[in-house]
Amino acid sequence: MARRWRAAWAMITVLVTAVMTLSAQPAQAEPAGRVVIVGVPGLQWSDLSPKGTPTLWRLAGDGATAALSVRTTTTRTCPVDGWLTVSAGQRARLANGSCALPPTPETGEDGASVTGWAEIVSDNAGTPYRAQAGLLGDAVHRAGGCTQAVGPGGVFGAADGRGRVDRYSATVEEVTDWAACPLTVIDVDDVSRAYVKAGVDSSGAQAPVSPEDRARAASDADARIARALSGLPAGATVLIAGLADATGTPHLHVALGSGGFGRGHLTSSATRRDGLVTLTDVTATALDRLGIELPSGAVGSVWKTVPSGDPAGAKAAALNDQDLAAQAIRRLSGVFFVVLFTVQLLLYGYAAIALRRGAKDRRRILGWTRVGALAGAATPAATYLAGLLPWWRSSHPGALLVVCVAALSALITALALAGPWRRSITGPGLVIAGLTAAVLGLDVITGSNLQINTFMGYTALVAGRFYGFGNMAFALFATASVLTAAWLAEPLLRAGRRLVALVLVVLVGLVATVVDGLPGWGSDFGGVIAILMGTGALALLISGRRVSAARMGLLALMGAAVVLGMSFADSRRAEPTHLGRFWTQLMDGEGWSVVTRKFGAMLGSLGHWEYTIAAIGAMLFLFLVLARPSSWETPILASAYRRAPTLRPALLAALVIALMGMLMNDSGVVIPALVFTLAIPLVLAACVRALELDVADAGSTTPQEPAPTPARTA
Repeated sequence: MARRWRAAWAMITVLVTAVMTLSAQPAQAEPAGRVVIVGVPGLQWSDLSPKGTPTLWRLAGDGATAALSVRTTTTRTCPVDGWLTVSAGQRARLANGSCALPPTPETGEDGASVTGWAEIVSDNAGTPYRAQAGLLGDAVHRAGGCTQAVGPGGVFGAADGRGRVDRYSATVEEVTDWAACPLTVIDVDDVSRAYVKAGVDSSGAQAPVSPEDRARAASDADARIARALSGLPAGATVLIAGLADATGTPHLHVALGSGGFGRGHLTSSATRRDGLVTLTDVTATALDRLGIELPSGAVGSVWKTVPSGDPAGAKAAALNDQDLAAQAIRRLSGVFFVVLFTVQLLLYGYAAIALRRGAKDRRRILGWTRVGALAGAATPAATYLAGLLPWWRSSHPGALLVVCVAALSALITALALAGPWRRSITGPGLVIAGLTAAVLGLDVITGSNLQINTFMGYTALVAGRFYGFGNMAFALFATASVLTAAWLAEPLLRAGRRLVALVLVVLVGLVATVVDGLPGWGSDFGGVIAILMGTGALALLISGRRVSAARMGLLALMGAAVVLGMSFADSRRAEPTHLGRFWTQLMDGEGWSVVTRKFGAMLGSLGHWEYTIAAIGAMLFLFLVLARPSSWETPILASAYRRAPTLRPALLAALVIALMGMLMNDSGVVIPALVFTLAIPLVLAACVRALELDVADAGSTTPQEPAPTPARTA
């Protein structure tokens, strides 16, 4: 009996032990391997050369390379901002905005610490990005590892939540054991120090650094990196990042991975572009190589290698070309939109005068007005297509760009007026709208290559988006889609096939919604709701039903349900886009802060005067010129409505997209400005063609006196 009890007790003990073991929280494994982050603030690909920087040149040839977007919370990323962003895995900053070199840390037997770290943590927690300074160091400590910093900037990058690192050396030469900690962060500040040494001029601007001095600084940095690499243990992963700007002009910088990276180009799911990564990716990559799970506060993605046999020279040239393109866009963007909107306002002014005067050569005036309107509507598509040509490499990039855009606009306009559709009121507009939708849609499906570094797209310097539809492209794509749907349906309506026309409109709208919202394609959140509401309004009008507030509200709820479903599905993927990350933020209770931040940005967009004036000018032209009586006895817009039954539904659908797009996007007033850039010139062209037909029907070119009490059409 006693033996049985002892056996039973032993069995119970084993079971209880097993249950306790299984129910216990699993201990996180110690960091695997060694990771060395080398930060070289200010280092660009143009600084590298076989003789001046032989170590970096060799690493570029044998390892994986990319252009690094270092944008943090302001236009210029200062050295401390860059280091804090590495520390947080999220855009971070130094509260006082200083661009000085990182200050010398407080040192002791237990390592080193940053003075005023608590204030840095508190300030970044209160920014819209809610960066957690010290996230990287905390993650390593929780995994049982230690952190080692070399140089003041290294302390900012490797510090934990208390602002402390376990081991510290002021210089590379002072390091006695490179294998002491799984994470080592090295500050190589020769390039940025050259600019600090140069100081500022009498106006307070950065004093120039000669090409010889900059080359000497890059060479000194290369020598320090070589000394560090010579002492690293075998198999260590090395991440080299030019993590800040040296001057007030933002640039793309060096990103280089060695040790475990194949030969080729770096990419990440944050950019989905070969040869382009972000600063927050450095944190994610370091933790991944250490075998540590990425904390929820970090937003970066792991660097991956896209194999390539290109030599170092070819890689450096291609990556520097990205910076050249981005710099050209940065310099010319403001002028481009001022010129674009000024030309369109002049077009509206010319049309207002031409349409309200009785002239002997009325047919010629109408013809030129129509051609000008179509050319204006063709400009957005021409701007994207111009990206196929490397105009930024020219010694006069602005002039070459104007020539390219003008030539492509003329070609698109000629196509719109080339076929039998030119006799139709909406035919030429259908060609331009369809071409615009096709160019933008096919572009995002095939990788958004026409979006990057274009005036109506986005640049890696701003780093707001790297793939999918930017807000401007969404506005144009959505508008072009509803106009295309409406004008494709017009022949069906004329033939009395209303149901078929309605099905066609719905199908085009659904395709546009999928292209706009699908993760990996358009990846657009607010655009899905706007397109569904615009398509819904178009379908209601074509079906003969009234557009009511209740129906529009129902469409808005449907759009929200669709985009939230897309976000949920995307969040379940291994590498979600920002749609999936928004769902995660929503589940974590941070969704409202994202919404309020975007709403604040939308209100702030009204300060962009060029877009605001363009939007107001287009609306005034629509309602005060086209929708009011003229010397043609009836409102010009009413005449076009009478001859083209889908023109009014198309225009109202575009207005819905302009309004909802403005409310749903942080770009705000930019959305209606771009919607009207395409829609209003096409409506003007349709109105002019309707007047030409009215003149032909009347059999006279002499204008009649305006009717005393004409009807007004909105």
